[in-house]
Amino acid sequence: MAISRRVFLEVAVSVGGGLVAPGCVKAQAASVGQKENEVVPAPRGEWVAATPASEYRAYRSKPTNGPDAPTWIQIDLGRSYPIEGVRIYPANERLYPGRDEYYAGEGFPLRFKIEASGDPDFTGSQMILDHTSGDLPNPQGLIQQYPAQGVHGRYLRFTATRLMNIAGRRDRPDSPAGYRLALTKISVYSGGKEIAAGRPVTVDSAYGNSRDAAQVTRSERPGGEGVFMNNPGNVTPAVAWRPPAYKARKPRSGVSLNGGVFQTAMEHNIGYLLNSYTVEELLREFRKRAGRPNPPDLPKPKTKFWEEDLAGSNAGRFLMGAGNTLRWINHPELRRRLDAVVDGIAECRQPNGYIMAYPEDTIFFSERGAYTRAWLTHGLIDAGYAGNRKAFELLRGYYDWFNSSPYLPYMMRFAIQGGQGMIANTRLYFTPVGKPTDIQVIQQYFQENFWLDQLAAHDDRAIWQYPYDRPHCYLLTDLQAYLDLYCATGDLRYLNAVKGGWDLFHDKWENIGGSTSIIEYVVCPPRSYQLHAKLEELCGNAFWAFLNQRLHELDPDEEKYVTEIEKSIYNVALANQAGPHGFRYHALLAGRKEQPTQINTCCEGQGTRLVGSLPEHIFSIAADGIYVNLFEPATLRWKQAGHEARLKVATRFPFDPNVRMEFAASRPFRAKIRVRVPSWVSQEMVVDVNSKHFGRGRPGSYVVLDRTWDNGDTVTFRLPIDLRVQQYTGVDQVPGHDRFAILHGPILLAAVGAPQVTLEGVTTERAESLIELLRAKPDQPLHYTVKDNPGIEFMPYWRVDKQPFDCFPAVARCA
Repeated sequence: MAISRRVFLEVAVSVGGGLVAPGCVKAQAASVGQKENEVVPAPRGEWVAATPASEYRAYRSKPTNGPDAPTWIQIDLGRSYPIEGVRIYPANERLYPGRDEYYAGEGFPLRFKIEASGDPDFTGSQMILDHTSGDLPNPQGLIQQYPAQGVHGRYLRFTATRLMNIAGRRDRPDSPAGYRLALTKISVYSGGKEIAAGRPVTVDSAYGNSRDAAQVTRSERPGGEGVFMNNPGNVTPAVAWRPPAYKARKPRSGVSLNGGVFQTAMEHNIGYLLNSYTVEELLREFRKRAGRPNPPDLPKPKTKFWEEDLAGSNAGRFLMGAGNTLRWINHPELRRRLDAVVDGIAECRQPNGYIMAYPEDTIFFSERGAYTRAWLTHGLIDAGYAGNRKAFELLRGYYDWFNSSPYLPYMMRFAIQGGQGMIANTRLYFTPVGKPTDIQVIQQYFQENFWLDQLAAHDDRAIWQYPYDRPHCYLLTDLQAYLDLYCATGDLRYLNAVKGGWDLFHDKWENIGGSTSIIEYVVCPPRSYQLHAKLEELCGNAFWAFLNQRLHELDPDEEKYVTEIEKSIYNVALANQAGPHGFRYHALLAGRKEQPTQINTCCEGQGTRLVGSLPEHIFSIAADGIYVNLFEPATLRWKQAGHEARLKVATRFPFDPNVRMEFAASRPFRAKIRVRVPSWVSQEMVVDVNSKHFGRGRPGSYVVLDRTWDNGDTVTFRLPIDLRVQQYTGVDQVPGHDRFAILHGPILLAAVGAPQVTLEGVTTERAESLIELLRAKPDQPLHYTVKDNPGIEFMPYWRVDKQPFDCFPAVARCA
């Protein structure tokens, strides 16, 4: 069963329990029903980092019906060694039932022994450790070290004589409950060296799990097995930074929409923001933390996880959407609510500057220290750029606290999905209240040098086998943060890693149409492009769009970055927006779309943020002119070398390929207007100025219109846009058939009429002839009937609502 965060929460959100302080719970109690406790102290001693990626999964024995069924693991060291010590790493692989917490220590045996022998059958053995006479407390995630005092042997055997009862997995409802042995790995030391890595492992025939036996002696992860991170050697002094120059910048204001698809989406977004939660609901958790009263008639939270476990993220969601929107659209009620939320957070601020909605000592509970902190930071930054200066002041006070907090060495790997928090610090640095410390904290406590090297080397394991957390589209936020480190310091190591990561995501985890095809809980090998698993999250494409925007600002003549933004907007963001009623979580590509929600999901938050920022993606501004990136009816007002200018774009794209632009200024001046020639056009694009041919550009470039511009000058062109066919190459194939997508420029079309469509009248011998079957519907641009296929129509995927559909209809293979 494919499990996404949304599905996991649907089956688990009502179940109690929580991660508890290390060493405080006996092994027998490690199941559903523990008393809720949000305080998760930083670990004392060496704590094993989580291992949710499939390559680093824990060893798990077969389940038994009772605790007293012995099961063993045996390592062949290759020859006899004097053994100095053994390290046992508890399992820390999966979620705690009902909470988004790793459940360290799950399956650690209550009783066990460790022996060495020169005989594989252990007819004669030497005891290293005997804990079989009484039940032991669960070590949780603390790595266990046992001296061996020079015992000799070729074989080492770990025998569990009493097992822990493991509840059925809430993240895997098909997984049975039972008594099991679970360990992350075992290390054996001789002469100061680890000698078990990569050695053969055998298990008992009754309850051993031979499929996962090799996990016991897998090599150490490239950044170590522990959670503690403190690397002052990564920190570079601010005086040595050499930040690169941006070649273009996104506009923070000065863009107005003149009808069209983007304006409709933004109006729907305003409706969503005003109808989903009240100001009082957004401030509930802040007031609770501060001991302030909430209104007595305040409705109960819609969901515990999204509103209480991730306390404060709801305010971040609203501020992201509202703050971005108010930079372009004057909406008094939206602004009143934004200001009220910021004021409410300020009223709950502690004297030390702390502002989060959860108490300081619960920063490790759920994803508060990373996800929630980043969301509120994004929201307050966006509120600040929308004109609320108090938002910046709140952030500076908080980060002065955070940047010197005792939690920092554990934020990356002990906090759940800790890498999500990097972007909060790095983005803050570039605001009016940023400090070099915001960058240096990330270098010291979050930067993973091995991962930078993996990414730069285009090692795909850096993505789908990321060693310390759930491989996920949220790794894109780490790439955003590393790109910020490059923009702050100029260190090319960061840029090379980001570009390597970009190539990996684009080439191996981007489905046709642009959706990001990787998600937590599901194993997503390179180019698997699974359709039957729920992979494509709206939040992933929001992160992808903002990462590409950063890269565009550094290298605006590289057209591919804008193409990625465009696909993310049309084929994911707009496709997942359900009018003003909410956002869909996954961009499902076959079957039926999901129902939209208004419960503060991750995809709602990043969806409202991306839709609120749409105008800033249309144009970008350079020192010598502007870039026209997307084709929307909009007007840009900007200043260049003391001149005030305006460029108005008129178009009905994507329904009509014609574009007209009109320049206005108080006096003539010279500027470069760079017009994008998308990579998806079918031929060179001709551009006219004042109805006369001026230039042409090849696909995937910009036409540079370098001249002295006068009031009333016009630019006109027609996008050479055609239908095209692209074969789906992922794992979800139809026997005897191949699957194809049809695109109109950047727009992914869907075959509507059935959840799985097989097209008649065409074979794979000439797949391009699919286009010949399409018949344009009068008065419905981009809608097509299909010859010899009654009941099937093609239409833009983003416009599909409740109809059954298939973005990859099947075509019979040639005999």
